[in-house]
Amino acid sequence: MAEIPDKVYFKIGEVARLAELKPYVLRYWETEFGVLRPKKSRSGQRLYRRSDVEMVLRIKTLLKDRKFTIAGARAQLRKGKAVIAGEEEIDTVRVQPSPEEGSEQPVASQQVADPGLATRVQAQDELLLHLRGELEQLRVLVRRQGRPE
Repeated sequence: MAEIPDKVYFKIGEVARLAELKPYVLRYWETEFGVLRPKKSRSGQRLYRRSDVEMVLRIKTLLKDRKFTIAGARAQLRKGKAVIAGEEEIDTVRVQPSPEEGSEQPVASQQVADPGLATRVQAQDELLLHLRGELEQLRVLVRRQGRPE
């Protein structure tokens, strides 16, 4: 991890240099990650606190080193499992039984070495559940439109 100078506030250019990123990337991340909210001076200059700089470095680790998607990194941060480079986590992932085992068997758990996999699977499950709900709402609307009142 980059050495963060002992200061109260950092300008966007300083944070960009510390994180080895372009300032526009930091501005974009502010729109994608609610935890990243630097203060603004009266003139509109972004002022990052030390905790903001640490969060930028965590986000960079998740996105660049661990190859998370933005949604996956957001979920990982929300769970409080933002891992700093070099540390490992082991999560459980649901494994669907193969067709020859039968569809009535319970879903098993398996330890995996890729800590991001469980998060990505969970995020995909949540997204599918959300989309199914929206699809059901659309079906109801279509049925209502087809009926004479």
